[in-house]
Amino acid sequence: MKRRTTTSALSALAAAAVLAGCASGGGPAAPSPSASRSSPSVPSSPAGTGTGPGTPDSSAGASRTPEGALLVADFGADTVTFVDPSLQREDARAGSVKVGTAPYGIALGEDGTAWVATAEGVAAVDTAARKRIALIPYETDSGPATTGEYRGGGMGIALSPDGKQVYVGVNVPGGDGVLEVIDTGRRQVVATVPVGRRPFDVDVSPDGRQVYATNHDSFDVTVVDTDDRSSRRIEVAPYGTEGGLGSWLKPHYTAVRPSDGALLLPFEGERLAVVDPDSGRVRVERMTADTHQHGAAVADDGTLYVVGTGPIDPSKDNGPSLTVRTPGGKERVIPLDGPHEDVAVSADGRTAYVSGGFTRDGYWNGISIVDTASGDVTRLPVGVRPLGIVVL
Repeated sequence: MKRRTTTSALSALAAAAVLAGCASGGGPAAPSPSASRSSPSVPSSPAGTGTGPGTPDSSAGASRTPEGALLVADFGADTVTFVDPSLQREDARAGSVKVGTAPYGIALGEDGTAWVATAEGVAAVDTAARKRIALIPYETDSGPATTGEYRGGGMGIALSPDGKQVYVGVNVPGGDGVLEVIDTGRRQVVATVPVGRRPFDVDVSPDGRQVYATNHDSFDVTVVDTDDRSSRRIEVAPYGTEGGLGSWLKPHYTAVRPSDGALLLPFEGERLAVVDPDSGRVRVERMTADTHQHGAAVADDGTLYVVGTGPIDPSKDNGPSLTVRTPGGKERVIPLDGPHEDVAVSADGRTAYVSGGFTRDGYWNGISIVDTASGDVTRLPVGVRPLGIVVL
């Protein structure tokens, strides 16, 4: 997901039911696993919400967002939650805002506006004042606004480099998805482009000329030209497409490499698909975590951060982790307690924030804060099945 990093670094402390998903449908939350490095004094109750759309949480205290906060999308609720990661031994919640049913991805603008893909539409949130300032309905009929892993509506979301367009991948249950283009000034949908099935992630090229929808259930990336909105499909299936919708071995999230605009798609902690979006060529590099992988982010220096959600086969595969991969391909794998979904990284790369929501079973209501130098992990209970995460 397209996300903006802060200019000042935060402290290092600081997948149709069975067939459509990673293999099986979602379900109720599993109990949060105990963690040897957790902060036990932090309360684990869900964050409060405001009195209505656009209303800051009255329990938050201060009326402005703390500097260096995080914003997480509460996929198990209808809110986004602000998190102050410096308050690791206190209540780190800095307020919640109602945005719409089952928020998924978040894109953050340079002006501080967060654009949140929900089942109802794209919400615009003023992160300084902590209030929703718009809810833009989709043009695509994606069914009723529901919750859960297979719900229709917005999934991946990204902003153009100039901040004038928001691109959101809309899931249409049982069919192909749609990329909707929103004019941020007019706050309305101005174009739609067909893409593949279940657009988990949306990213934009550094020059803004292309948008990439990563389509989980069709084993592909749709490349959309932003000038004429023409599109083409690139299959990204390093394990092949056998098993179809029931396969686990499908793409989830993409990171755009700053140095050359290549698309980086991790698979199973074994293979990294490196895609040239212009030629469509796919080259595969080896990875080492040996775990089912979802979220990915890349730093300005080309370091790749990948979330391992846990094993497909516990008898053979490794558990949840965060992979930190240098531009040269050297990897460090940091174990995590329990499944996670997405990752955001501080500007200096010293701290990674990993959301614990997960699109499938086993999620927990919190984030893991990873010191990427020492490998120390602090679990922080916040939010309600948090998925998308950005550094403010």
